[in-house]
Amino acid sequence: MKKQLFIIALILSAIMMSCATINEFNEFRKEKAEKAKNAENKEVVNEKIDNDDQIAIDDDIDDDDDKEAEEAAIIEYNYELDTINPNLPDSIQVKIQQLFDDENSGKGIVDESTDMLEMIDTLQVIPYFDGSLENTCNYPPGYIPTFPDSVYAQRIEELNRNTTIELVYNKHVKSFIDVYAVSKRDKTERILGLADVYFPLFEQTLDKYNMPLELKYLAVVESALNPTAGSWAGAKGLWQFMYATGKMYKLNVTTLVDDRFDPLKSTEAACQHLRDLYNQFGDWFLALAAYNSGAGNVKKAIRRAGGIKNYWAIWPYLPRETRGYVPAFIAVNYVMNYPAEHNICPLDPGIIKNGIDTVMVHDVLHYDQLNEMLGIPMKDLKFFNPQYKAQIIPATAKKPLILQIPEKYVDEYIVHEKELYTFKTKSGIDKEKLQERMKQISDRSVHIVKRGENLSIIAKKYHVSVKQLKSWNNLKSDNLSIGQKLIVYNSGAPMAQAGNTAPVERSTTQTVHVVKSGETLGKIAAKYKCTVTDLKKWNNLSSTTIKVGQRLKVYPPETLNTSAKASTPANGTTVYTVKSGDSLWSIAKKYGVTVDHIKKLNNLKTNDLKVGQKLKL
Repeated sequence: MKKQLFIIALILSAIMMSCATINEFNEFRKEKAEKAKNAENKEVVNEKIDNDDQIAIDDDIDDDDDKEAEEAAIIEYNYELDTINPNLPDSIQVKIQQLFDDENSGKGIVDESTDMLEMIDTLQVIPYFDGSLENTCNYPPGYIPTFPDSVYAQRIEELNRNTTIELVYNKHVKSFIDVYAVSKRDKTERILGLADVYFPLFEQTLDKYNMPLELKYLAVVESALNPTAGSWAGAKGLWQFMYATGKMYKLNVTTLVDDRFDPLKSTEAACQHLRDLYNQFGDWFLALAAYNSGAGNVKKAIRRAGGIKNYWAIWPYLPRETRGYVPAFIAVNYVMNYPAEHNICPLDPGIIKNGIDTVMVHDVLHYDQLNEMLGIPMKDLKFFNPQYKAQIIPATAKKPLILQIPEKYVDEYIVHEKELYTFKTKSGIDKEKLQERMKQISDRSVHIVKRGENLSIIAKKYHVSVKQLKSWNNLKSDNLSIGQKLIVYNSGAPMAQAGNTAPVERSTTQTVHVVKSGETLGKIAAKYKCTVTDLKKWNNLSSTTIKVGQRLKVYPPETLNTSAKASTPANGTTVYTVKSGDSLWSIAKKYGVTVDHIKKLNNLKTNDLKVGQKLKL
């Protein structure tokens, strides 16, 4: 039906100058409506564009007609017809506008913007909001003001006079104003509160690149200013970067860290990306559309619109979600500048605004260590540091990383920072296990399945077993699809090994393992209940390559009746044998003494320990 209505609009536009009276127009419209109704069951030539968006063309064009004929038949959308003028007389132009609006109503565009609407709703789960700020709205609580189109148009025109971005008012913009000012006004209160947190950063960075400051509102459309936002398609953070686009602007994504969640880095990348898109298209609305759907889709839409580089001209040919993108951007510009007029007052974001401080981490650290030793709530660590995907901060002395925590814990962190790095949690997490975890992750790679490959071929390529591939990737069958991503541990070390936090009592007596045919370090590590890293460390191996007959030093696990225990000699001094995973901190805590006491009693100058070392306690 959409195509027939577009056809009607085209033909009506062509005869506007020749129709002498409204009656002639109505008769003509009636005739065309009859033809459109009869044509509903006819096969219409369609051209697929991106997400099943289609171009309307004349029914009489055959598949074999040349491209020029098709281009000539494409309906060009005149954005001026969609601009609302409350004082416009009842004319043919209005009736054409009505035909277009029936098919492309503002509400219809809002309904298609599902990602945007869902993103707004994510604000409800943020726990830190603490009541309204000062009420300056001059309306009774709960009252929802509405205004005629002329008022909206006048206010947006005022905003337009103060920016280089061409802000207009139309039905689609009005529909998104209703979203932010009416149906989801409670979420807009939260957005206004978060704006005080993030807008200063956005404005500073935009000013650095000499870009319109109004582009800060794009982050509201993208993420509703939720710093932990993530879409079903895989976009992340305040600026909703996809993986590939983020990589282009140095937003690194690893197993442990995702820079797309970093407000500073992602804002810098967003400004660079928008600048590049503007340089490519020469129009801010086209740059915004490309930011949302990709430059390729915008280029296609421009071609279908006859080469016109105007957002409203290419509007019908954009992906459905992108059709609401710019109207939503204009609506956010409006609502964020006129909240009091709509009786919307900002909610206080609590500690998000003034109660958070930044500290530097200089060694690998886990959220559990911060939670158990300093008492920092886990929800705070996760919310304010979403970039650390596995709750591990992979910092080093040469490459420290930032951590945001409630300011009341900052002094405690500074005083106990060094102790934190060696602290052992109730679940057995400590520095050694975290370093092992990081090494295991560096051993991991991703294989993308190619045509003709199966599990057997892939397993042979990486010198692992089919069973391991299925275990690492939670595969229930041997079926694979082209493009599927598989996690592979090159050393053959099973993932379960890395997640095993139960301490293993290990013998201090060295034995020798002779490598047999078909063995890998992973298989040998599983046999002796150790890690691949342990084997490499014990044998000074720089790679995971081993040969048949090679002799490897191993420290096998002890049986229950010979488990390493603290012994008490006749003189009453307790002697403790250091086990894998031990630290002076954990031993001191276990026996109720201090680290300094152990070091003094054993003449230790450093905190370094070795497996099998004897300590007096």
